[in-house]
Amino acid sequence: MNYAVIMAGGTGKRLWPLSRQKRPKQMLKLLDGQTLLGRCFERLTPVFDARNILVLTNAGYVDLVRENLPDLPVNNVIAEPVVRDTASAIGLAATVLARYDPEAVMALLTADQLIEPPEVLQEALADAFTFIAQKPETLITFGIKPTFPSTQLGYIKCADPRQCPKCRNTVYSVEAFREKPDQETARQYVESGAYSWNSGMFVWRAKTILANLQEFLPEAMEPLRKIAGGWDTPAQGRILQEWFPKLPKISIDYAVMEKARDVHAIRLDCQWLDMGSFAALADIIKSDENNNVVVAGISELLDCRNDIIVTEDRGHLIAAIGLENIVIAHTPDATLVCHVSQTERLKTLLERVEQHGGTKFL
Repeated sequence: MNYAVIMAGGTGKRLWPLSRQKRPKQMLKLLDGQTLLGRCFERLTPVFDARNILVLTNAGYVDLVRENLPDLPVNNVIAEPVVRDTASAIGLAATVLARYDPEAVMALLTADQLIEPPEVLQEALADAFTFIAQKPETLITFGIKPTFPSTQLGYIKCADPRQCPKCRNTVYSVEAFREKPDQETARQYVESGAYSWNSGMFVWRAKTILANLQEFLPEAMEPLRKIAGGWDTPAQGRILQEWFPKLPKISIDYAVMEKARDVHAIRLDCQWLDMGSFAALADIIKSDENNNVVVAGISELLDCRNDIIVTEDRGHLIAAIGLENIVIAHTPDATLVCHVSQTERLKTLLERVEQHGGTKFL
């Protein structure tokens, strides 16, 4: 049977102070009152029954996930006791699915992406399941047709296009995964037409990815076997708490995808956004006549241009005069004001906040 696993464990420090350790970016209501997690779930319901959608998240976010997704069965939320990056998180999800359904095919998606129109992804998912039914040992990833030479994204080099019977999309062999390039390399990638952005979305059989983890990340297997043995027993929580932290902290790209032999890709030609920063809001929120991006119930801007102003408090007035290229992000207990070009320094700022005793603001 086919399943979807939504990975919803990231915190999103680059959207502080809106996103916090106890309230991650995928739970922020920035999209006409909707959350990124809610949008992701909506994209999947035309393809999957809600009973076949699982959410993988941090233990501290479980209640928030259930609050955001009331149609999701309660037991379909898998809580990670600690952060262990994507290889171990995916290993956990595959272990749970394989225990219940040895022939499970799983789609991995992230909660912090926007994809428009959603039908492009839905069609590609259907094609991926069709391809895997014909080639069960393959690993499929989704590349995004690049619209500019980004230096903030990884790339996939695709080759050997082939038509899959009953598929609408072309399926490519993956020649290589490339990390974030410099500007000139990114330009060459885009101009070549052979590269796609790495979306971090995948489809494969649960037992196929577990076999690849066995080969390329063998140190993960004992903890996963222990977790599988205790799953759905009275000892489940204790065993998960004991063994999940022993899993290696490494991404699925480093651990498996860059080493695996049978990797294919489907390229998506769509509007795609990894919602990782305030600047990304400019791509999804319509700006005013002065190119200000405003997410607020009430605002008064006088001679302001190219600013990003965000608050979830619909009754809080944000007023500004003469600002240009400034971010203002307001919450009840913290406010960020910085130049748009300086948002990449947020990690450093948060380290200073913590050093000065401001842990409650993180």
